[in-house]
Amino acid sequence: MDLFSLIVELIDLRSFSNLWYWIALAVLWSSASHWVLGVPYDMVGRAARIGGQTAQDLQDAVRIQVNRLLYISDVSGFLMTAFAFFVTTSLLMLGFIYGVEFAQAVVLMLLPMNIVALINLRAARILKAPHDDEALRRRLTRTRISIQLVGVVSIFVTGIWGMYQNLTIGVLG
Repeated sequence: MDLFSLIVELIDLRSFSNLWYWIALAVLWSSASHWVLGVPYDMVGRAARIGGQTAQDLQDAVRIQVNRLLYISDVSGFLMTAFAFFVTTSLLMLGFIYGVEFAQAVVLMLLPMNIVALINLRAARILKAPHDDEALRRRLTRTRISIQLVGVVSIFVTGIWGMYQNLTIGVLG
């Protein structure tokens, strides 16, 4: 295999047969489940174990992120929603009507992340009111589990669609 073939294989836009796509998908979902409301989830476990200043740090970090998310949502939520629908609809049409595999791959990453954004926004609205340490940790844990469930379903659907694409291209192509 020469250098040109190696480079072409590394940047191949047939996403579902490309290792880099699957690595990016794994990193995406790992990051999404680790950063709940923009706060690293390891702070939750540390706050439960240690308490005291660590629990107060968690309260402060969540308060800052909740205020940030709600401000962004209130100020530009409509425009962000309209833009998200435009991009998602465009990619859906490119991918599933015109058959562009790269657009299909991006949709299968972007669409579930829109759901994750809604889960985080819902949790931020619930956490706007002050919570004690235990209630805060429970809410963050529930939010993380919801995000992980979306991730499991998303990875499953992406895997099935990717296998289908690879098999049909392998048979027909």
